Amino acid sequence: MKNKFALILVLGILATSLSGCSEKTATATAKTDVWQTVSDAYVYCLPLVLVNATKEAMTNTVAPSHTRAPVNQLIHAKGLATATSTDIVTPNVDTVYSQAFLDLEDTAMVYVKPQTDRFCSVEVMDAYTNAVAILGSGGDTQEQQTYLITGPTYQGPVPDNMKQVAMPTNLSWMLIRVVCNGEADLDNVYAIQNQMQLIPLAAYQSGEPYTPQAGTADPDHDFVPITHVQAMSPQEFFDTANQLMVSNPPTAADEPLLKALSSINVGPGASFDATILGDQAAAQWQTMVANCSSSLAPDCGQFLASLGSWSYFGEPIAEFGTEYKFRALIAINGIAANPAAVAIYPKAYQDSDGQTLSGSNAYIIHFDKDALPPTQANGFWSITAYGSDNLLIDNALNRYCINDRSGFVLNEDGSLDILVQSSPPEAARQSNWLPVGSDDFHLFMRIYLPQDAVLDGHWSAPTIKKVL
Repeated sequence: MKNKFALILVLGILATSLSGCSEKTATATAKTDVWQTVSDAYVYCLPLVLVNATKEAMTNTVAPSHTRAPVNQLIHAKGLATATSTDIVTPNVDTVYSQAFLDLEDTAMVYVKPQTDRFCSVEVMDAYTNAVAILGSGGDTQEQQTYLITGPTYQGPVPDNMKQVAMPTNLSWMLIRVVCNGEADLDNVYAIQNQMQLIPLAAYQSGEPYTPQAGTADPDHDFVPITHVQAMSPQEFFDTANQLMVSNPPTAADEPLLKALSSINVGPGASFDATILGDQAAAQWQTMVANCSSSLAPDCGQFLASLGSWSYFGEPIAEFGTEYKFRALIAINGIAANPAAVAIYPKAYQDSDGQTLSGSNAYIIHFDKDALPPTQANGFWSITAYGSDNLLIDNALNRYCINDRSGFVLNEDGSLDILVQSSPPEAARQSNWLPVGSDDFHLFMRIYLPQDAVLDGHWSAPTIKKVL
């Protein structure tokens, strides 16, 4: 009897122990499932929250300036980027930007694009960074055109002289790029900017002079957008996303994901409760946010196109559909990218032998005869050098790129050699010199309005050969 009692006691203890293990396993699994859903929600919502933060920072002013303007007003940048330009990384030295953040909830906006004889492209993005429309170069026409930009609830007519741009979200972002042929060409770019108009529909139709409303300036909105968003707590981040999704609705294609996210109360008008994340949420959240870009990269490798030493992200960039991870990765690393048909941005960190590019060496970027980047009408190309900080490299010539408007000299056989080195070459070759510093660097080749031969891989990109 004693042995039988002992056996029953042991079995009872074992059963209790197994039950406890099972409960702990179930709890751990449930916690893992919650955090996986949180991660999915963060990836989905990040572009939306980041666009809104960018709007808050860039509209944080009473009156328009060269860097900020109130909502529904144009910002016209002045001048080209130089080595002293540190506001953004990998600055473009080919184009001068104009932009505006639109609030279409209560009004439709009229945008007048002037006629141009050069690249002038207007990218109109929704609140999730999708390029809904390309106006001008790479889009519809180089001629003057008047557009009516409407939000998702607009029910009014479209005037006969206007072309409608129907946006699926009330928050929209217009980014306008005008090619500039150097400092001497800036006045011509400014003349194009001065001909642009952005006016509420009612004011445009009234025919009366229009005076835009003054904006507001809030010291709390003086932040770097990506830094601000990455510093948000889970509660702040998802409260912001849930509110934004009310006036910037997800698409029908997003419904399966939104159904899954509803289990943690993420969605239009939902009320997120951060207590579901547990006691160690802050540290786990910070780790997730910090590792977001690196964790997304492997899943986005399928969108990476290779051109020898160069590589770039191709379709469906800027037209993401349900590729949420790709959309988030681009938002973190290069928000407001163009669709590939408008521009691609191949970059190179290594030479043709697979060695890291270093200013302690000298290189030749070699284009074969008739192998310069093929572009459509009004397209252009450039190669720009950046330091390890992703900023332009200071040099005595204030030359940061070689482009199709540079005064380079072709070789006798019609090929082109661009000299990439820290010290000046002989005088006869300085027109082909792209200066770099003594440290590691990398290169961006921008090709605007690329021909199909570039996008389908038939064009051969230049080699990068170490010569010293």
